[in-house]
Amino acid sequence: MGSRTRTVRKVLTVGELIFQSAERLDRADLAYGHGTDNPLDEAAALVFHALNLNHVDAPRAYARVVSPRGRARVSHLITQRIRSRRPAAYLTRRMWFAGLEFYVDERVLVPRSPIAELIEQGFAPWADERQVRRVLDVGTGSGCIAVAAAKRFSRAQVDAVDISRPALVVARRNIRRHRLSRRVHALLGDLFGASDSRRYDIIVSNPPYVGTREFLALPAEYRREPSIALRGGPSGLDAVSRMLREAETFLQPNGILVVEVGNTQRALEKRYPGIPFTWIEFQRGGGGVFLLTRKELQAHRSELNGRGKSRRL
Repeated sequence: MGSRTRTVRKVLTVGELIFQSAERLDRADLAYGHGTDNPLDEAAALVFHALNLNHVDAPRAYARVVSPRGRARVSHLITQRIRSRRPAAYLTRRMWFAGLEFYVDERVLVPRSPIAELIEQGFAPWADERQVRRVLDVGTGSGCIAVAAAKRFSRAQVDAVDISRPALVVARRNIRRHRLSRRVHALLGDLFGASDSRRYDIIVSNPPYVGTREFLALPAEYRREPSIALRGGPSGLDAVSRMLREAETFLQPNGILVVEVGNTQRALEKRYPGIPFTWIEFQRGGGGVFLLTRKELQAHRSELNGRGKSRRL
């Protein structure tokens, strides 16, 4: 009898495919920071999305054998990530923030602020959860902070303000998705421009704070995000300085202002050396988030107005 040869098809499990994909990402020298900080976690997110797997089932899913069609879908998604340098969230159209899932695309920043941890804690010990009735999210983008705050403070009305009409389209989609249209209001405005005479228990913001030099040096992945949500002027402090000058007017007597400034923290402290910023420490990492009470803003009004207008870095 003549010998017969058989073609042996390579079998890959989900776990093996993740490691294989991570090696491809690692060789491509990509930048991370939009929900993951390494090739392995990024590969896992993309593989699970391509195969329509739930991360809750991860331990059992790793041993599953992937069909040739599934491997092709994974390969295509990994290739897209490498060639386009788009953050994974823009490819999957999904991101998690404070334990909640959000739709995202290139009209908004990819949610990743450490403020999520502060929301989960109810802004304690600076806010009394039982007393919070009105929250303002300045520069809402995808609406993630506003939606998460509304979930945490079940009796609160939340205003979600952004200067970008395209961003508000995404925010409204996420507000509807989480069934919060009665309590979360997406408003078009520049900082406090849509707030009228309302006063808030909490004003929270992840504003544009990237300086010109830093922005020009950002990896391609970050430049895929809307520049209007990143660029904060030459020193990165344009929006933040305005917020410091104006926030007092829109806060309740015991209200608080919480703002993320990231790597601009040192520049902010240099510009306002007399302001008693409280810098939040986060268990899950991240920083550059300050808190000020209305009383502190009021007490240092002269410095905020004087230095904010006349001093430049």
